[in-house]
Amino acid sequence: MDSKPSPYGSDIKCKEINYTFPPQEQTRQPGMEYLMVPRPIYDNPNYIGTGKMNNQVAVISGGDSGIGRAVAVAFAKEGADLVLAYFDEHEDAEETKQAVEQLGQRCVLLPGDLRSNAHCSFVISYTLEMFGRIDILVNNLAVQFIQNRFTDISDEQWHTTFATNIHPFFYMTKAAVPHMKAGGSIINTTSINAYIGRKDLIDYTTTKGAIVSFTRALANNLVDQGIRVNAVAPGPIWTPLIPASFTPDMVKTFGSDVPMKRAGHPYELAPVYVLLASSDGSYITGQTIHINGGEFVGS
Repeated sequence: MDSKPSPYGSDIKCKEINYTFPPQEQTRQPGMEYLMVPRPIYDNPNYIGTGKMNNQVAVISGGDSGIGRAVAVAFAKEGADLVLAYFDEHEDAEETKQAVEQLGQRCVLLPGDLRSNAHCSFVISYTLEMFGRIDILVNNLAVQFIQNRFTDISDEQWHTTFATNIHPFFYMTKAAVPHMKAGGSIINTTSINAYIGRKDLIDYTTTKGAIVSFTRALANNLVDQGIRVNAVAPGPIWTPLIPASFTPDMVKTFGSDVPMKRAGHPYELAPVYVLLASSDGSYITGQTIHINGGEFVGS
């Protein structure tokens, strides 16, 4: 498993993909994809779009890299124009923009701090100014801080985790919903940790549980408007957040503890976001779909 295929190679086969990662560390979150070894694979060239999202506009937070990048590329293959909100990972964002534009779709980059209600409102208002509509909202950003002892979680860390991991979901959604029509879709990225209760990520796990509950309640609230709300709960996925938040030794064994004995790459999640965003998922709302390499999470 030493090969490092181009994301745009002629074929993707399990035996050609690197699922093991050398020890590495980044100094700040959310992390930079261009620094990762190996680079996450964000596109399956065998995935051919069929126009499921033609003439639609999608806003993706955390769209510069990782899961957000993979979702942006899959949406572009299906005909959607993209607005990518991200913090300040400009090199990653420009690479994503180029990938989207190579697929013939428009892509707007909006850097800024999504912990700010005002900035979230700006993202939505700018989307409406540029495209005149918003059909799909993907809430997808997080930080996480390893703490083995519960009492080592500082008040500052607790507030930072909540301000990053759940508040922007509320701000972005509140700004977007008045402009979404029947058939619209909201997709929230949660985590397997909301279900397994990871003991060294208590604040992160708590916010991810909040996202699950937010998804379910919001789905019930918006169902009469024809707007569907769902969540995706990834397991171990090779994204910039991993080397930016885990120790080098943790990176080295990342993903090896699930039944499939490997981490996933972002491209392996993207088709589920397409399902939930498009009319293929027209009878799905209030649900959380698990993509985690076979880990059992209960009901």
